[in-house]
Amino acid sequence: MKNTDKSLPDEALARNTLDDIPEPKSDAKEIVGLTKTSGRITGYQLSDGSTVSREEGVAMAKDGDIRGVGIAHRRDTEYLKSLPDSSENNNLGNLPSVSG
Repeated sequence: MKNTDKSLPDEALARNTLDDIPEPKSDAKEIVGLTKTSGRITGYQLSDGSTVSREEGVAMAKDGDIRGVGIAHRRDTEYLKSLPDSSENNNLGNLPSVSG
C-alpha cells in the first residue's frame, strides 16, 4: 500500500516498524478490547465477542482473520500493533481492558 497523502509521513514511518501487514479477509473481525495480566497484554477481545490469546490473535491476523493490525516483534515474541491512521480511537493502547 503506497502512502500518497504527504500530510501523513508519520504513518509511513510507523508502518516500517511492522514485520508484516496481512491482507484481511472480507469477514475479518476487529479487536475491540484487550485482556491484560499485570498490565501486559495477554489477549484480545474480538468484535464477535470471543476472546483469544496474544498468540492466537497473531496467528489469526496472519491468516487475514483480524483487520486493522500488523505484526511486530519484541525479542522472540510476536504481537499485534494497530495500523497507523488518522484516528487515535482505534489504537490498541486506547482500547478498554476486558476480563478474559
